Amino acid sequence: MSFDRDHVLHVAADLLTRKATATMEEVARAAGISRATLNRHFTGRDALVRALEELGIAKCEAALEAARLEEGAAAGAVRRLVREIQPCTGLLTFLYSENQLFEGEKQNAGWFRIDERLTGLFRRGQETGEFRIDLSATWLTEALYGLLAAGSWAVAEGRVARNDFTHMIAELLLGGAMRRDES
Repeated sequence: MSFDRDHVLHVAADLLTRKATATMEEVARAAGISRATLNRHFTGRDALVRALEELGIAKCEAALEAARLEEGAAAGAVRRLVREIQPCTGLLTFLYSENQLFEGEKQNAGWFRIDERLTGLFRRGQETGEFRIDLSATWLTEALYGLLAAGSWAVAEGRVARNDFTHMIAELLLGGAMRRDES
Protein backbone atom coordinates (compact mmCIF):
# COMPACT_ATOMS: atom_id res chain seq x y z
CA MET A 1 0.00 0.00 0.00
CA SER A 2 1.49 3.34 -1.01
CA PHE A 3 1.58 6.39 1.22
CA ASP A 4 -0.81 9.13 0.07
CA ARG A 5 0.80 12.33 1.41
CA ASP A 6 -2.03 14.60 0.21
CA HIS A 7 -4.63 12.42 1.92
CA VAL A 8 -2.69 12.42 5.19
CA LEU A 9 -2.18 16.20 5.08
CA HIS A 10 -5.85 16.86 4.39
CA VAL A 11 -6.92 14.50 7.18
CA ALA A 12 -4.41 16.12 9.55
CA ALA A 13 -5.63 19.58 8.57
CA ASP A 14 -9.23 18.59 9.17
CA LEU A 15 -8.46 17.01 12.54
CA LEU A 16 -6.16 19.79 13.78
CA THR A 17 -8.61 22.52 12.81
CA ARG A 18 -11.16 20.82 15.06
CA LYS A 19 -8.71 19.74 17.78
CA ALA A 20 -5.45 21.72 17.75
CA THR A 21 -3.98 19.53 20.51
CA ALA A 22 -4.44 16.26 18.60
CA THR A 23 -1.49 13.92 19.00
CA MET A 24 0.48 12.28 16.22
CA GLU A 25 -1.22 9.01 17.24
CA GLU A 26 -4.64 10.62 16.69
CA VAL A 27 -3.55 12.02 13.33
CA ALA A 28 -2.29 8.60 12.23
CA ARG A 29 -5.51 6.90 13.37
CA ALA A 30 -7.66 9.48 11.54
CA ALA A 31 -5.60 8.98 8.36
CA GLY A 32 -5.90 5.20 8.61
CA ILE A 33 -2.16 4.59 8.95
CA SER A 34 0.14 3.52 11.73
CA ARG A 35 2.01 6.04 13.82
CA ALA A 36 5.26 4.50 12.56
CA THR A 37 4.22 5.24 8.97
CA LEU A 38 3.28 8.80 9.89
CA ASN A 39 6.63 9.27 11.65
CA ARG A 40 8.54 7.95 8.63
CA HIS A 41 7.09 10.75 6.53
CA PHE A 42 6.82 13.46 9.19
CA THR A 43 9.52 13.14 11.85
CA GLY A 44 7.35 14.76 14.49
CA ARG A 45 4.62 17.29 15.07
CA ASP A 46 6.82 20.19 13.93
CA ALA A 47 7.49 18.52 10.58
CA LEU A 48 3.78 17.82 10.14
CA VAL A 49 2.88 21.40 11.02
CA ARG A 50 5.49 22.70 8.55
CA ALA A 51 4.00 20.50 5.81
CA LEU A 52 0.54 21.82 6.72
CA GLU A 53 1.98 25.34 6.53
CA GLU A 54 3.04 24.72 2.92
CA LEU A 55 -0.44 23.40 2.14
CA GLY A 56 -2.12 26.37 3.85
CA ILE A 57 0.03 28.91 2.07
CA ALA A 58 -0.64 27.23 -1.28
CA LYS A 59 -4.40 27.23 -0.64
CA CYS A 60 -4.34 30.85 0.51
CA GLU A 61 -2.34 31.97 -2.52
CA ALA A 62 -4.76 30.08 -4.80
CA ALA A 63 -7.66 31.91 -3.12
CA LEU A 64 -5.88 35.24 -3.62
CA GLU A 65 -5.50 34.47 -7.34
CA ALA A 66 -9.11 33.31 -7.70
CA ALA A 67 -10.34 36.48 -5.96
CA ARG A 68 -8.70 38.69 -8.64
CA LEU A 69 -7.66 41.31 -6.08
CA GLU A 70 -6.48 43.76 -8.73
CA GLU A 71 -9.84 43.88 -10.55
CA GLY A 72 -12.61 46.35 -9.88
CA ALA A 73 -13.39 48.15 -6.67
CA ALA A 74 -11.34 47.19 -3.61
CA ALA A 75 -14.52 46.46 -1.58
CA GLY A 76 -15.64 43.97 -4.24
CA ALA A 77 -12.20 42.36 -4.15
CA VAL A 78 -12.47 41.96 -0.36
CA ARG A 79 -15.85 40.24 -0.77
CA ARG A 80 -14.46 37.91 -3.46
CA LEU A 81 -11.44 37.15 -1.30
CA VAL A 82 -13.50 36.20 1.75
CA ARG A 83 -15.66 33.92 -0.43
CA GLU A 84 -12.63 32.26 -2.05
CA ILE A 85 -10.65 31.81 1.16
CA GLN A 86 -13.52 30.41 3.22
CA PRO A 87 -12.81 26.72 2.43
CA CYS A 88 -9.32 26.94 3.92
CA THR A 89 -9.96 29.25 6.88
CA GLY A 90 -10.00 26.38 9.36
CA LEU A 91 -6.50 25.35 8.35
CA LEU A 92 -5.29 28.96 8.24
CA THR A 93 -6.75 29.58 11.70
CA PHE A 94 -4.91 26.55 13.07
CA LEU A 95 -1.66 27.69 11.44
CA TYR A 96 -2.15 31.25 12.67
CA SER A 97 -2.17 29.89 16.24
CA GLU A 98 1.06 27.90 15.78
CA ASN A 99 3.59 30.38 17.18
CA GLN A 100 6.65 28.44 16.01
CA LEU A 101 5.70 29.28 12.42
CA PHE A 102 6.15 32.99 13.06
CA GLU A 103 9.23 33.04 15.26
CA GLY A 104 12.87 33.35 14.31
CA GLU A 105 14.49 33.12 10.93
CA LYS A 106 12.63 30.00 9.78
CA GLN A 107 9.50 31.96 8.89
CA ASN A 108 8.11 30.90 5.54
CA ALA A 109 8.33 33.62 2.87
CA GLY A 110 4.82 32.66 1.77
CA TRP A 111 3.34 34.53 4.74
CA PHE A 112 5.14 37.70 3.62
CA ARG A 113 3.78 37.30 0.08
CA ILE A 114 0.24 36.91 1.42
CA ASP A 115 0.62 39.92 3.73
CA GLU A 116 1.94 42.03 0.84
CA ARG A 117 -0.99 41.16 -1.41
CA LEU A 118 -3.58 41.88 1.28
CA THR A 119 -1.93 45.08 2.45
CA GLY A 120 -1.69 46.15 -1.19
CA LEU A 121 -5.42 45.59 -1.62
CA PHE A 122 -6.26 47.76 1.38
CA ARG A 123 -3.74 50.40 0.32
CA ARG A 124 -5.34 50.49 -3.16
CA GLY A 125 -8.73 51.01 -1.53
CA GLN A 126 -7.30 53.91 0.46
CA GLU A 127 -5.70 55.48 -2.59
CA THR A 128 -8.97 55.32 -4.55
CA GLY A 129 -10.87 56.84 -1.65
CA GLU A 130 -12.91 53.73 -0.86
CA PHE A 131 -11.28 52.96 2.49
CA ARG A 132 -10.52 55.14 5.46
CA ILE A 133 -6.99 56.48 5.66
CA ASP A 134 -6.94 56.78 9.45
CA LEU A 135 -6.69 52.96 9.68
CA SER A 136 -3.44 51.63 8.23
CA ALA A 137 -3.50 49.03 5.49
CA THR A 138 -1.48 46.81 7.81
CA TRP A 139 -4.13 47.10 10.53
CA LEU A 140 -6.92 46.31 8.06
CA THR A 141 -4.97 43.19 7.01
CA GLU A 142 -4.64 42.08 10.64
CA ALA A 143 -8.34 42.80 11.23
CA LEU A 144 -9.19 40.58 8.26
CA TYR A 145 -7.07 37.74 9.69
CA GLY A 146 -8.81 38.09 13.05
CA LEU A 147 -12.28 38.09 11.55
CA LEU A 148 -11.49 35.07 9.37
CA ALA A 149 -10.29 33.15 12.43
CA ALA A 150 -13.30 34.17 14.53
CA GLY A 151 -15.69 33.27 11.72
CA SER A 152 -14.00 29.93 11.20
CA TRP A 153 -14.31 29.03 14.88
CA ALA A 154 -17.95 30.14 14.99
CA VAL A 155 -18.83 28.01 11.96
CA ALA A 156 -16.87 25.00 13.27
CA GLU A 157 -18.68 25.19 16.61
CA GLY A 158 -22.08 25.49 14.91
CA ARG A 159 -22.79 28.95 16.32
CA VAL A 160 -22.95 30.49 12.83
CA ALA A 161 -24.20 29.05 9.56
CA ARG A 162 -21.48 28.30 7.00
CA ASN A 163 -23.55 30.07 4.33
CA ASP A 164 -23.42 33.32 6.33
CA PHE A 165 -19.60 33.36 6.61
CA THR A 166 -18.76 35.54 3.60
CA HIS A 167 -21.44 38.12 4.31
CA MET A 168 -20.64 38.35 8.03
CA ILE A 169 -16.88 38.73 7.60
CA ALA A 170 -16.85 41.02 4.57
CA GLU A 171 -19.62 43.31 5.76
CA LEU A 172 -18.26 43.70 9.29
CA LEU A 173 -14.78 44.49 7.99
CA LEU A 174 -16.00 46.81 5.25
CA GLY A 175 -18.46 48.48 7.60
CA GLY A 176 -15.49 49.71 9.60
CA ALA A 177 -13.08 50.23 6.69
CA MET A 178 -15.26 52.13 4.22
CA ARG A 179 -14.74 55.84 3.96
CA ARG A 180 -17.84 57.85 4.73
CA ASP A 181 -18.61 61.30 3.41
CA GLU A 182 -18.98 63.63 6.35
CA SER A 183 -21.36 66.39 5.38
